[in-house]
Amino acid sequence: MRIAIAGGHGQIARLLGRRLVADGHEVVGMIRSPEQADDLRADGIESAVISLEEATADEMAKVISGADAVVFAAGGGSEGGRARKWSVDLFGAVLLADAAEQAGVRRYVMLSSVGADTPDQVDPGVFQVYLYAKGGADADLRTRDLDWTIVRPGMLTDDEATGEVTINPDQQRQSISRGDVAHTLADVLTTGARVHETFVVVNGSTPIEKAVAASE
Repeated sequence: MRIAIAGGHGQIARLLGRRLVADGHEVVGMIRSPEQADDLRADGIESAVISLEEATADEMAKVISGADAVVFAAGGGSEGGRARKWSVDLFGAVLLADAAEQAGVRRYVMLSSVGADTPDQVDPGVFQVYLYAKGGADADLRTRDLDWTIVRPGMLTDDEATGEVTINPDQQRQSISRGDVAHTLADVLTTGARVHETFVVVNGSTPIEKAVAASE
């Protein structure tokens, strides 16, 4: 497969890219800074410099043309404040969906967040804006004639990956390592599982391949 990742220099994106490359897939990471290209090259990943905040759908479509799938793993970053939550997390995701439709790339996997449907349950502030933006992006994607999957990790950690998760747990605000999120995304992509599903994933006791395959 050839897979294009928006936000290709992010922590989860790079873990995902390395896993996909190791499994024999071609990966292109979309980045906004040319200085990030060397890091991707070291991971065996192609790079394409393009801004989710400035590009047109036509420009984005050219970058992802020929891909079998796209992944939205971009984020406005903690330094960006409220404005970049809208411009990247919401409108950047919408731009990628527009481009996917234009380029004929049907598979779209969204890296979302636990709580994206219930932003009113957290205190007002930047994180609440982030959840509103992620929820809006997810809602837009669900309206598309694309083979979408929305993956909502719990609270992210840098712990060592375990290879085991729980999908749609009763208590959703649990933790999950970034490595296990990347593993889950890779399995969703390469198996084509859980099309038109939105699910929360946290660390648990079920091997990721089995958890992903047990589609509800």
